[in-house]
Amino acid sequence: MLFFVFLYMQHIQGISRNQLQIVSLEDKITPDNPVRFIDAFVSYIDLYIVGFESKVLKSEGRPSFQTEVFLKLYLYGYLNGVRSSRRLEKECFRNIEVQWLLEDMRPNYHSIADFRKDNPKALKQLFKLFVSFLKDTELIAGETLAIDGTKSRAHNSKKANFNQKKIDRHKEYIDAKSQEYLDQLEQNDIQENPVALKNIQQKIARLKQNQIRTPGRTAQNQWRTSSEHHRP
Repeated sequence: MLFFVFLYMQHIQGISRNQLQIVSLEDKITPDNPVRFIDAFVSYIDLYIVGFESKVLKSEGRPSFQTEVFLKLYLYGYLNGVRSSRRLEKECFRNIEVQWLLEDMRPNYHSIADFRKDNPKALKQLFKLFVSFLKDTELIAGETLAIDGTKSRAHNSKKANFNQKKIDRHKEYIDAKSQEYLDQLEQNDIQENPVALKNIQQKIARLKQNQIRTPGRTAQNQWRTSSEHHRP
């Protein structure tokens, strides 16, 4: 028994899942986390100029989410390669960064998908502004980008000098990438058929009883006994 206790103590131990923690979402996000920039970016842009129309508040029924909630979520997905409404919905439940970004609001995938369908042009413009600003301020890899036809020459080198042809080529590239992301979202929303894992507690109970069978093998060959699961 002491031998097993010794082996157990050799490994790094986690905390109990039942242990109460007093911690805020703010405490879990470092100052240089990119979600802080997404939050600031959305707060500074003019939604009307970008193309998003003001929502009429409902007098009855369930309140709707603010436009900013979906913009933050889609920009997070754009930056992190999350390319379906269902996956964006999952991130709201399991991703601490998204929970901080949305202040723990959790829109369902129907609402997320409907927002994209209702605002395709404005979302495309949002992505273009987002990437252009990041490139212009050198927050992401790539050449400095001139925005709205303005030439930027931070350094006197061939790479840093811009002519109209080069500016137009960059704009076309960003436009194509923005449209590509929107197209992938739509395609994935249509094709996605996620595996639904239900009756979780029943499945866990079956695991505890070793009730699983693989052709040619017995349950005891595949699973530790209950005593081994709880061995210190």
